[in-house]
Amino acid sequence: MPVETQQEAAIREVNIHELATLVKSKRGKRGLREVAQQITEEFGEVSASTLSRVEQGKVPDLDVYMRLCRWLGASPGQFATKASEGMEMSTPEKIEAHLRADRELEPQQAEALAQMMRLAYDALAQGAIGKKKGG
Repeated sequence: MPVETQQEAAIREVNIHELATLVKSKRGKRGLREVAQQITEEFGEVSASTLSRVEQGKVPDLDVYMRLCRWLGASPGQFATKASEGMEMSTPEKIEAHLRADRELEPQQAEALAQMMRLAYDALAQGAIGKKKGG
């Protein structure tokens, strides 16, 4: 039985559902070939068939994974599973991932919205928003 490399072990721990959702979201209605060509031109080789497999929930190799992360504007760690730590991706993390994948937003706009969402979420969690005064 072949020994799994550290890179292979890391890529196996990817939340492929989240990655697939964001790839589909960013691709939108554009064709697989068009998007694969764009990614290839900007970040390196990614085929249309590979994009299709990722959208179907198949884990790509490490090089393709890194290219997809750059295309999505996401850090590779964003898709790391947290099952080994007994934690799931938090709601704010999921929202941030969707904002980063939104092709209608510039990266700075997505980050600004993510920051506003984090601040509002934290304020709600601390009870600073939504409580009636004097009640």
